[in-house]
Amino acid sequence: MGPMKLLLTSVFGPYGVDDDYGRKDNLMELLHNQVTREQGLFSPRMNNESYGLHLMAENVPVPALVLDFPSEGRFVREIKKGYDYVGISFIVPNFKKAKRMAELVRLHAPGSKIILGGHGTSIEGVEASIPHDHVCRGDGVAFLRGLLGADPAAPIRHPARRTSFGRHVMGIPLDSRLNTGIVLTGVGCANACRFCCTSHYFQRKYVPFLKTGREVFEVCLDLEARLKTTDFSIMDENFLKEEARARELLDLMERHGKPYTFSIFSSAETVARVGVDFLQRLGVEFLWIGVESKKEVFEKNKGADFPRLVRSLRNEGVNVLASGILFLEHHDQRTIHEDVGFMVDLNADLVQFMQLGPMPGTQLHDDYKKQGKLIEGVPREEQHGQGRIWFRHPHFTQEESHAYLLAAFRKDYEVNGPSILRMADTALQGYRATANTADPFLRLRHGTRRAQALRLHPLLGALVRFAPTTQARAHARVIRDEYGRVFGKPSLTGKFLSALAHGLMVKEMVRSRLVPDNLRQPPTRLTSYGI
Repeated sequence: MGPMKLLLTSVFGPYGVDDDYGRKDNLMELLHNQVTREQGLFSPRMNNESYGLHLMAENVPVPALVLDFPSEGRFVREIKKGYDYVGISFIVPNFKKAKRMAELVRLHAPGSKIILGGHGTSIEGVEASIPHDHVCRGDGVAFLRGLLGADPAAPIRHPARRTSFGRHVMGIPLDSRLNTGIVLTGVGCANACRFCCTSHYFQRKYVPFLKTGREVFEVCLDLEARLKTTDFSIMDENFLKEEARARELLDLMERHGKPYTFSIFSSAETVARVGVDFLQRLGVEFLWIGVESKKEVFEKNKGADFPRLVRSLRNEGVNVLASGILFLEHHDQRTIHEDVGFMVDLNADLVQFMQLGPMPGTQLHDDYKKQGKLIEGVPREEQHGQGRIWFRHPHFTQEESHAYLLAAFRKDYEVNGPSILRMADTALQGYRATANTADPFLRLRHGTRRAQALRLHPLLGALVRFAPTTQARAHARVIRDEYGRVFGKPSLTGKFLSALAHGLMVKEMVRSRLVPDNLRQPPTRLTSYGI
């Protein structure tokens, strides 16, 4: 008998289509699904692996395989190979897919034990609905180590994975120039906003995987060597909340001359505490921040001056993704427009609009259930915040909620133009912010900002020509001309890349007319950890 083996898998495709298992509003593309969904050809496109599965596979005491984006048939072929355990990770909208996969394991691999994991396990009665042997809720690394006879508290080994694949915008591939590594520093959040799935899934606590700045720095060094990158996305609900860790990381970067750059999530309270200057020195180039509403309805945003904060961040070269929630309890036909207008007027690089969603496991869900606000019979696959609300709101119907959501995305796009154009503007501002510094470390940082701006330069010609409105085209011309003043006339290589961008944009326009919703299905990816 061979060694024990573990299979960890995401749910099967196709994704983003209306069928027995899913809905078209639930894509496997984060930005295109819930941030730039109304920006058409200008929407950045990419796919992300199941990072948590890779972290678990790296840290279990048995050989493991991670299966990302399988078809149903590919999943069946894999389970027939004989695994001792099959772990299925799913979220609430993918309940039916997880159930189908568990049934397939019982049919084709009856000797395998089934582990259910992910936010979908917060569904009440899930144990009675899906065949299984174990349910993992919370820290999957500790759970699997305990199940398989290892020390749950052993040090974390970090996998070497990229943030995304298939990255492109306007039909122009970007992977070769944006080779970002993923850093998993911890899960959960102690802020415990009543609607937040992640905070409640981890019992309203923060679980650090990398506890010190030195540990984060050493992971960055390792990924730099293995992935040939100095740019990292930190997966952490509120990375700056652990301020001492972030400051130790910066100290080590400065001492060793490593101007790493980062994409992070953070709340307004933590940004205000550490300051924008600190973010600049740390190398934060992308910040996802929960604005939620103009009204102070969450403690984390108390006293925040978001217009000033977003403006100051962009002036320092930080791309800002501002997230807003629609159909909050104070929203009516007047106040919802005020909040949408507030979000649009921030002029952030990217704006996310999400419907308030009483997801299983959250305080919001429990409150609404007690109050009788949940609408019975709404399929799980439609409970995801980008379709229709599934609770009774005093001022909006389900049908109205979907229309309001799309209108909000369109307003941001029409007023502020494509996000990729805003990001080019921010990159140029960041380059200028460090142009005259005498600080040795910021001089290193200035070099990375120059590279970031020049990566976006070839896109500006296509944006001038194809921008969706007169206002956006005028804005694109201003930014293109400003790039010319700062960086000079394009080189022959720059002119070639600009012409190539035009051609690829035209090709993408043709594809968008031929393929419904310009949909792309991610390819199946298999990653072996000791198998």
